[in-house]
Amino acid sequence: MSTSASTPDTRAASRSPVSRLGVSLVLLAVSAAVSGGDASPETGADHKPATEATDLGGLNPHPVALRRPAQRPETPLARLGKAVFFDTRLSISGQQSCVSCHSPTTAFGPPDGKSVQLGGPELKSQGLRAVPGLTYLEAVPSFGIALDSDDSESGEQEGETALRPGERAQPATVGATSKAQAAVPLGGLFWDGRANTLIAQAAGPLMNPFEMGNTSLDAIAAKLKAAPYAAQFVAIDGAGVLNDPHLLATDAMYAVSRYQLEDLAFHSYTSKFDYWLEGRARFTPAEMRGYAAFNDPKVGNCAACHVDTVRRNGEAPLFTDYQFEALGVPRNAELAANRDPAYFDLGLCGPIRVDLKTVSAYCGMFRTPTLRNVALRKVFFHNGRYHALQDVLAFYNFRETAPGKVYPRLPDGSLARYDDLPKQYRTNIDIKDAPFDRHPGDAPAMSEQDMQDIIAFLGTLTDGYKPGGD
Repeated sequence: MSTSASTPDTRAASRSPVSRLGVSLVLLAVSAAVSGGDASPETGADHKPATEATDLGGLNPHPVALRRPAQRPETPLARLGKAVFFDTRLSISGQQSCVSCHSPTTAFGPPDGKSVQLGGPELKSQGLRAVPGLTYLEAVPSFGIALDSDDSESGEQEGETALRPGERAQPATVGATSKAQAAVPLGGLFWDGRANTLIAQAAGPLMNPFEMGNTSLDAIAAKLKAAPYAAQFVAIDGAGVLNDPHLLATDAMYAVSRYQLEDLAFHSYTSKFDYWLEGRARFTPAEMRGYAAFNDPKVGNCAACHVDTVRRNGEAPLFTDYQFEALGVPRNAELAANRDPAYFDLGLCGPIRVDLKTVSAYCGMFRTPTLRNVALRKVFFHNGRYHALQDVLAFYNFRETAPGKVYPRLPDGSLARYDDLPKQYRTNIDIKDAPFDRHPGDAPAMSEQDMQDIIAFLGTLTDGYKPGGD
């Protein structure tokens, strides 16, 4: 396995949410490297690599050498962070830790199919949103407003070029695009991008009344001071840290961030897809068809947002462009907050994030998550409305072509389309990009076979694959 020369420490400095892109980020125009050829009515984007791979028994016809983070001995700070991550004593209930909602067995995502997880003093309080996964967060840029166009949707930072899997590098021109560019929100952590660092992301659940439920930094610090690993804080920062509640709590969250950065379980790049890129694994016919449909702009068009291109620096794709979309996901009646008909989760516009609440053009938008390890999840979208990948793909397929399959009926028999977003914000919902660029009665973009094949391909994104068994 090829590995990166950079250590987790240098990755933290150069690619972590602490220091990545700001509001001046401009995306590259990479259409030449992405499309690789003319579109055809049958397949949309050129999928010659997919055809060649079929001819080669499912092997990638143009294998690449991926750069992975090297495994290093964990620092004392990362070991301390792991102890904090697993400590149930830090919750008001005494029964909940970070790992309760971010299980290692499900790629640090929710451990079950609950739409939202339970927390609070008696572990009976519903959260407001589905728990996101914690893998591959080190590359998420800081929240900002980026310039976007149809030619530049790679999710790459300035100076990088994207390659479609199976394609060879082609020249790209920085900033060149023939189409009008638009400002789009991009980056940040959580569904609404409100945290820019892993430290802030780790601190959020500690103070959330629906989660670990602490009411102050002093309360957190008291628990840390009494923890069996308190001496590790002293060894790292000196005895004075135990008498400074703010410093102690901050150091604990910094330690958790180091655990996330240094432990390769959070970003191992060991999926079948990664090994296929390197020519070390074979796709099955279904996985190969799914890969083609995933990329085909006239079928799944998934790669338009879940970018599957190898990054110029040789790192594997992250299956996200980091941008925000209003998708019009149906309202989830399982959420206690939704019992109030006047309550709406507007994503970037609140109710959790408050700094953009007056920017109506962003209301209803949520960040595009990575699809790595998505097959391990049992809950999807910000409100946890769906619990199976088949249902997720059906939503994309039928939202516009057969909305009666997606949305409920009102008492008068009319269809409650886009029922989880107030009417004044529904113009934000994406009706331009395939497969949403259709109308009721039109043929859906994906056949049943396409959807099953895409699900097969998504299964190749799960970490922990052992090459050589094909």
